[in-house]
Amino acid sequence: SGGGVKKRACPRTGSFAVIGGAMLKEWVIREKTAEGDALAREIGTAPLIGQILWNRGIRSAQAAQVFLHPEKEPFHDPFLMRDMEKAVRRILHAIHAGEQIVVYGDYDVDGMTSTTLLMKNIRALGGRVAYYIPNRFTEGYGLNGRALEQLAAEGCNLLITVDCGIASVETVAELDAGMDVIITDHHLPGSALPSAYAVINPHRVDCPYPDKELAGVGVAFKLVQALWQMEKQRLYTDDLDIAALGTVADLVPLVGENRKIVKMGLARMSEHPCDGIAALICISGLAGKTINTGMVGFQLAPRLNAAGRIETARSGVELLRSEDRRAADRLAGELNALNTERRDLEQRILAEAEVYLTDFTPDVPAIVVAGEDWNAGVIGIVASRLVEKYYRPSIVLTRQGDIYKGSCRSIAGLHIYEALAACRDTLIQFGGHEMAAGLTLARDRIEDFHRAFANYVDTRMAIEDFTPKISIEALVAPADWTLAAVEELALLEPYGMGNPRPIFGVRNLRPQTAAAIGAEGRHLRMEVGTREHRVAALCWNAGELAEIVTEEIGDLSYTLSINEWQGTRSVQCMIDSILPAAHERVFPERALLKVVYAFLKGLCTADGRIPYNMIALTRRFSREHGHISSYTMETSLCIFRELGLLIPRTEGHWQLVPPTGRLELTDAPTYRRYQERKGDR
Repeated sequence: SGGGVKKRACPRTGSFAVIGGAMLKEWVIREKTAEGDALAREIGTAPLIGQILWNRGIRSAQAAQVFLHPEKEPFHDPFLMRDMEKAVRRILHAIHAGEQIVVYGDYDVDGMTSTTLLMKNIRALGGRVAYYIPNRFTEGYGLNGRALEQLAAEGCNLLITVDCGIASVETVAELDAGMDVIITDHHLPGSALPSAYAVINPHRVDCPYPDKELAGVGVAFKLVQALWQMEKQRLYTDDLDIAALGTVADLVPLVGENRKIVKMGLARMSEHPCDGIAALICISGLAGKTINTGMVGFQLAPRLNAAGRIETARSGVELLRSEDRRAADRLAGELNALNTERRDLEQRILAEAEVYLTDFTPDVPAIVVAGEDWNAGVIGIVASRLVEKYYRPSIVLTRQGDIYKGSCRSIAGLHIYEALAACRDTLIQFGGHEMAAGLTLARDRIEDFHRAFANYVDTRMAIEDFTPKISIEALVAPADWTLAAVEELALLEPYGMGNPRPIFGVRNLRPQTAAAIGAEGRHLRMEVGTREHRVAALCWNAGELAEIVTEEIGDLSYTLSINEWQGTRSVQCMIDSILPAAHERVFPERALLKVVYAFLKGLCTADGRIPYNMIALTRRFSREHGHISSYTMETSLCIFRELGLLIPRTEGHWQLVPPTGRLELTDAPTYRRYQERKGDR
């Protein structure tokens, strides 16, 4: 880590256990069980559906029917939540008395949708209501004491939080403004609750509500249900498109009531969304399509989130509450432009962060990088990108005066909050949960924190923990799928946290054709299967493999979709990972490394430059010395880089560096770790 940023481009570097720059994943193949087959017969589905349900802990026909058809299940009684009745009576009193109500939300999509949902319905019930969302950059997350005092001074009689407030114990206790506060939140409470008029949170230890995993907008939805039930004796099921948007965006488990909200909300989005969501769908290029969770998570939600990450989340709320389609279209266009700016910022910061990782090896247990002027609203996304590429717990910091603020993302097996707690002596403050967190530390404590954090991770994680795992539901050749079978898989939707899209695998497959597609050839399109029955397969950000993927036999993991083009429907695979087949995954031992090094030396120009990228090197070596896989070549390059014999150049080529003394292969972490693991087997 460091305080400054080197202003130079960062080339893609060969790293251990990669193919085409992507981390190899270890397959965990689910076993077929008699119980899964029996469940399928009982509910009348294909055996594979029963097996997937069984693997996900759904073990009875009744539970399966509830899971597959959540729209048929009634909503839980909202008054089962602790403090719900007390809160509803206070809100209705404020509505009837004409008191000023303010909804205080968060700046993410969950907070925007929660704010919109509650405001809209309080207004529909006749209330005077406004909203307040703190600025991410100047106020930060949670309740801001100065803001509360100002709201009270402006005449607010009742403040209702959504998606925040449960951790603001001191702020609420210090509030002396003659204003009642109702907290609605879904984050885990601490040892003490805020001393508010009412606290609605299904995670309260004394709350009997049966579904604990609601998003913030889900809690707001239950509050609105209770308001309509008490005031109008009406079963409220409106605004599910708004509730579903926030629920999907907040990555809560899509089981139980969340699943019902999302399934019904997606149908509403596809058929008759509110003006704001309709404009968002249109600007995202999704008009006329059946909206699914992937579209929400990767296209709609990021455009809304861009508001809070770059400027202010108010424009997101204004879009969602708009009742004028022309105004909504204008706001959606502004958010789309902000999202483009967000992506550009993300790519710039990611490239600068990776400058610190040009010497990354398997010995690095954790990533901590820091920049001087990185946008605080984007560093969390950058941390996620680093986890995707390097599969290490990653922390990205940005300087704000004499302190650094950071976002943390973890990997399976490391509780990031507990890791930060173990380093608390080096931090000013921190907070979060198992997989994501935030922190603040003094400028002069970065190195101390980095050492403490890396040591904590290193002592608690084994070598195998740094290989990402992928759950394979079954081994099925792409050509074996029929449209009917893929359509039946749709019973398992909506997909998301707690119910991931099923991934299937196929061994020892050689694509029939391959081509780079999209802008600058970034993506890969292949045809897999047999000559008689070919299936299209798409792999994002893998266009560089088009030159070589048809020359190697690989193991593919994939998900399924149906492609519709000019009235024709066909099965399509979305590739999750491409791994070398077992016989192609040859680790370069000493003898082969000597041959590869001599080959590289023979290609050098007078200044030591090797004017070939990894793919071109693989193909030329195979022609001149016999077949070598891209995995073996890239691993060889990685070992040479770790030994200081190769330097990656910005154009994807390499610079050969003469050795300055005697070298030991075990000085290369990739080689040493392989030998250690081989000795353990």
